Amino acid sequence: MLFKLQKKTLIISQIIGYAFTLLIGATIILVTSQFYFDIKPLLSQETDLFKTKAVVVSKNITVFKSINKEKIYFTDEEIKELENQPFIKNISKFNNASFKIKAYTKESEKVPGFYTDLFFESIPQKYLDVETEEWDWDPSLDFIPIIIPENYLKLYNFGFAQSQGLPVLSKNTISLIEFNIKVSGNNQIKRYRSKIVGFSNKVNSILVPEDFLLWANKEFGRGDKNKTSRVLIEFKNPSDKAILKYFNENNYSISKDKLEFSKLVFFFKLALLFVFFIALVIIILSISFIIISLNLIIQKNKELILNLYNIGYNHNRIAKFYQIFISSTTVLLIIIAIFISNFTRNYYIEKIVDLLDFTSKSNYILISGMSLIVILIFAYNLFIINYIKKIVQPREEKISKL
Repeated sequence: MLFKLQKKTLIISQIIGYAFTLLIGATIILVTSQFYFDIKPLLSQETDLFKTKAVVVSKNITVFKSINKEKIYFTDEEIKELENQPFIKNISKFNNASFKIKAYTKESEKVPGFYTDLFFESIPQKYLDVETEEWDWDPSLDFIPIIIPENYLKLYNFGFAQSQGLPVLSKNTISLIEFNIKVSGNNQIKRYRSKIVGFSNKVNSILVPEDFLLWANKEFGRGDKNKTSRVLIEFKNPSDKAILKYFNENNYSISKDKLEFSKLVFFFKLALLFVFFIALVIIILSISFIIISLNLIIQKNKELILNLYNIGYNHNRIAKFYQIFISSTTVLLIIIAIFISNFTRNYYIEKIVDLLDFTSKSNYILISGMSLIVILIFAYNLFIINYIKKIVQPREEKISKL
């Protein structure tokens, strides 16, 4: 009887409005959040020039700089000026070897003999895009770990090896090959064992540990000041228009494709955030809409609620119908939103797999949906029971006085 009586107090059009807005808002939030987590590893892989967002900056080579080699190096004043730019977060220098380096192997069945000149550079380890346990340099061991660009291996396999009739080498194979390094300078010569311990997709240089290069420059170097031809720059905001303008005015060369891609990613994340915000507004509006509707329903049927209280129903029992109805409606809608979101995710994953190397398997839709259910049901139940209690409380106080 109580159920039938309270059922007549509901306004169907308001419930439908609430259901429609909540379903749309919840679906957009769940899909947007999951899409961000799915695409995040791909964005990080494509846009992080190193482990932190940075770009390599050098000076453009002109005819005058070809004649005067000193013009390709950054002066202390230029470095300081760069550091003072408002859009620059941090600057690190490439360290260059100031001694002669030769690499060679002895010919064997597995490895062709070679003898070549090399150059070494180093950068702070935090900028490396290669993770290896062999990167640390131990002065007590005559061993130098080396990281080379992956493009070097491709050039060897698809160019040099084919033209010279040499075997092609995989990353795993070449990482197992040890060769010898001879460094010389300051009337000293020393030989080291060496091995390629990683391949960089970001740094176009032959890298060695910074500790080794700093020590070797003191031991074998020419003694002149270490000149900086390239710097690593971290930006506060890669989408800042002032970056390209400043570098063009100063004739600095920058990886514009990486910077432009960072801009795209920035605006992509901004678009996702905007969509998420719109979905959040829709949900807030739907919550406000149902709370106002419940307010109107309860106020419209205030006499009915008071009569129910007078015949023996307490405020908890009166509120129970509205609590069960709104909670079950909310749970049903968000479960539907979870199914729609999972269907949408499966659809776009098929598209991403065809275009990109997609490996993410983490699905946060169910967890996010359940969290949303708990938050909404808690808020609704708290509002309903407190509001009905507020209506019957004056009657309770009057009865208690009597």
